[in-house]
Amino acid sequence: MSAAVAAGGDALLVLNAGSSSLKFTLFDLRGGAPREFLRGQVDGIGAMPRFVARDADAGSEIRETLDERRAGTPAAALAWLWDRLAGPLAGRRLAAAGHRVVHGGTCYAEPVRIDSDVLRALEALVPLAPQHQPHNLEPIRLLAQAHPGLPQVACFDTAFHRTQPIEAELFALPRAFYDEGIRRYGFHGLSYESVAGRLREIAPEAAVGRTVVAHLGNGVSMCALQAGRSVATTMGFTALDGCPMGTRSGSLDPGVVLYLARERGMALDDIGTLLYERSGLLGLSGVSGDMRALEASGQPGAQLAIRHFVYRLAREVGSLAAAMGGLDALVFTAGIGENSARIRAEVSQRLAWLGLMLDPVANEVAAMRISGPGSRVSVWRVPTDEEGVIAGHTWRLLGR
Repeated sequence: MSAAVAAGGDALLVLNAGSSSLKFTLFDLRGGAPREFLRGQVDGIGAMPRFVARDADAGSEIRETLDERRAGTPAAALAWLWDRLAGPLAGRRLAAAGHRVVHGGTCYAEPVRIDSDVLRALEALVPLAPQHQPHNLEPIRLLAQAHPGLPQVACFDTAFHRTQPIEAELFALPRAFYDEGIRRYGFHGLSYESVAGRLREIAPEAAVGRTVVAHLGNGVSMCALQAGRSVATTMGFTALDGCPMGTRSGSLDPGVVLYLARERGMALDDIGTLLYERSGLLGLSGVSGDMRALEASGQPGAQLAIRHFVYRLAREVGSLAAAMGGLDALVFTAGIGENSARIRAEVSQRLAWLGLMLDPVANEVAAMRISGPGSRVSVWRVPTDEEGVIAGHTWRLLGR
């Protein structure tokens, strides 16, 4: 690995690792607060790896198809990326790496500098986020082995929700289970933190009021923000709960799981595969888990999946509004939320009973404020920037 590392360096690397992708962002620290200058990812790891990046300074895009032998595993992809970043880092020295880590459990309510004890604690949480946590932790281990002097910081998707009251965290199980850690943690916290910060700049009234943020991507959740703090959210003990998602079922009567095990003889691993990988929009439509494909499809199953998705989203907004005693603002963010005018329009139409009215022109052109002038609830389309949040936390933990 050839990128330069130095204590007190002037560049920051943020990593967001998945099972088949490694997203990265480079930030320049020379002007004080982190400034993004390169963002991209290696995707198709294990199949057909590709590299794509956007240079913010040059306004250009870089694309490369990679040799599977060099980037066919997450470890190989990280090693390749590290070498590839030597060019963009020319003249800069890497000060630290910040990481998105999905689960911080009950231990971590704030970002933390990673050492061997922290890493062991995060490894113990793998059963709570089996599809995310192992992939989040692998680059941390690899960088610690290759560059033991490089400071690394973990930023948690669960931490933002630690402000919720206990009645929001509880399941109606014997209290001992809560004390052992079986509770509603909530996820996508880095995204919600990003949106909450952006609202302080563009919509101060929404920032201090009762706001529901809808993070609609391949993973889907919503959060009730009261004065910028999480008071309720749709995901729970795992990232499987709540709204239907690309391939995940969302909320499910637990009796269905018992039925599948007892009456259908399904093994737990098979049930897990069903709920995480074969359900949601993909399972309902029989076409795809990608909203873009569903909107373009004329198949009845695709349109049914969209109707169900919209129905469930509107129900969840109502539930979160009840948790806050009203609703002042609704924010759409993430891939579907930022890019699907249809989903924003149909969800908003179902929420007209709250006094919510969309401006159809503003919605179609993807303006930031998309509610009409007579709407009692302001409606927004706000891009999320999880990487920027991670960079800010890492910068502060470095004492910069």
